[in-house]
Amino acid sequence: MRKEQVAIRSVCTPTNIRFAFLLLLSFDLRAEAFFNPALRWGGFTSAQSRSPREMCPETGRAGLAPAPTETFSACIFAAMNLEFERNQDAARLAVSALRQRHAQVSLGGGKKAMEKAREKGKMSPRERIDYLIDEGSEFMEIGSFAGWEMYEKEGGCPSGGTVGGVGYVSGRQCVIVANDNTVKAGAWFPISGKKNLRLQEIAMENRLPIIYIVDSAGVYLPMQDEIFPDKDHFGRIFRNNAVMSAMGITQIAAVMGACVAGGAYLPIMSDETLMVEGNGSIFLAGPYLVKAAIGEDVDIQTLGGAKTHTEISGIADYKFETEAECLDQVRRIFDKIGHNKENAGFDRIKSVEPARDPSTIYGIVAPENNKPYDVLDIIDCIVDADSFDQFKEDYGKTIVCGYGRVDGWAVGIVANQRKVLKSGKGEMQLGGVIYNDSADKAARFIQNCNQKNIPLVFLQDVTGFMVGSRSEHSGIIKDGAKMVNAVANSVVPKFTIVTGNSYGAGNYAMCGKAYDPRFIYAWPNAKIAVMGGDQAAKTLLQIQVASLKSKGETIDPEKEAALLKEITERYARQTSSYYAAARLWVDEIIDPATTRLRISEGIKAANHAPLEREWKAGVFQV
Repeated sequence: MRKEQVAIRSVCTPTNIRFAFLLLLSFDLRAEAFFNPALRWGGFTSAQSRSPREMCPETGRAGLAPAPTETFSACIFAAMNLEFERNQDAARLAVSALRQRHAQVSLGGGKKAMEKAREKGKMSPRERIDYLIDEGSEFMEIGSFAGWEMYEKEGGCPSGGTVGGVGYVSGRQCVIVANDNTVKAGAWFPISGKKNLRLQEIAMENRLPIIYIVDSAGVYLPMQDEIFPDKDHFGRIFRNNAVMSAMGITQIAAVMGACVAGGAYLPIMSDETLMVEGNGSIFLAGPYLVKAAIGEDVDIQTLGGAKTHTEISGIADYKFETEAECLDQVRRIFDKIGHNKENAGFDRIKSVEPARDPSTIYGIVAPENNKPYDVLDIIDCIVDADSFDQFKEDYGKTIVCGYGRVDGWAVGIVANQRKVLKSGKGEMQLGGVIYNDSADKAARFIQNCNQKNIPLVFLQDVTGFMVGSRSEHSGIIKDGAKMVNAVANSVVPKFTIVTGNSYGAGNYAMCGKAYDPRFIYAWPNAKIAVMGGDQAAKTLLQIQVASLKSKGETIDPEKEAALLKEITERYARQTSSYYAAARLWVDEIIDPATTRLRISEGIKAANHAPLEREWKAGVFQV
């Protein structure tokens, strides 16, 4: 143990630390007036680190203030430091679990299935993407947890049977979609269709070229009724092919395996089609169906192999002996794509590193999302140093709004403040709750960003809008509607990061999935639900108990406690970030330390697409 820690703990009894925690919950420790001006601790500014010696430069003794406040000051620091370390340890464990689970889904259909594919000269989908993208570049995977813990009766569908995301090929930012042939031969489950459509949506919204690495047996027949006929089912893929072509978006298809039935249209509706000899095949009906339909005996390669389609039918443009050669040609094609004449015109200057070490982001938010913290600490881990200017800093304090830069890009940030605060009227306001004044401020700020062509970043940790007679009489629904209206009609691109809770209408007002964020990411600790777990569990318990009593059942306290436990556990599972990612309510669960990179790459993608609509807010309630 360091000498500094010994010095602190020697004066910090459990009673003193408990008292310090109560004070931490009640006061804004950023206020200099809280301490004797001669004893200020530089570490309380969010842009600085909080090492013990920096906390009290005057004494140089582990952040201890001079007598007579030494014991109290040390306890405040110890309480904060222990809480920070606890949060940091929990976040790092969550990130470690995230990586382990990603490694698990990266196995696709399993090691045996991958080895079987390699015997045929096939790479795994992630190996294909790694080979294709520029060396040393980042691949921003989207939907890696699609299908997580779903379709268990069918053996699962890791990553939705498709690997996709945004990367760089020959210096061009693009979307890449790769079927995983180790998962049911690349067959499409319902979540596969949703994921493929989301990836095409990203390409269309941001005018990014797209590469399809095709290796799929088509629709998963046992679930065809959930993937085939509806508007956003399998057929929408080919509709999007046609629409993207008309938009001038480059589409390249590399066929490295089966491409069957309706799926055969995807490569042929792309700009150029490349095929691998021996493995690649394209046909509307396979040999068995052909035999059953017309009695013809024909093998796969004669029916629809690379030689057939490059020499006889003419529907494919290139053929190659190996996958590596095929992917090399994709890179050569991309090397010659012209540049867009126009872009969105978002402002960018030279990037500056954040004032606060991004790795300290792990210690800010409690793993249970139930403790106050200053969202400015998160912002300081993300924005360029000295770039953040708050808008209406002293008004509507439970939402922090301001202009800043992320990796040089100009952004407008809308973030839920989790500290307990006092309004200008002297009224206590709970962190994470949207009040009348904060909704009003956020709506105005969103309009300003649209006027100035500045992309919006939402940092969500929201428990909902304030309730009760005072709020209703003050028109909370009206003010909330203004914020929702501004978010819904915003024309600048929006980027949402769920850093903690995302409950109820707060999810909508802070640009949840229904409000068309260009990208929406969640930290591992994120929780998304119509209301908080405790309230929901108790409400569901009351409903269930009433139902059982109406049937004549007697509910004793033990049975009621068991029901509550069952409901709480089920609800907790349904609110987790993995449950959300499995259903693509968020694009990806990310390491919090990569938040800045994800936002920067998102804005870079969005800048390819000029804005097509004018800012119009519609009718505002007043």
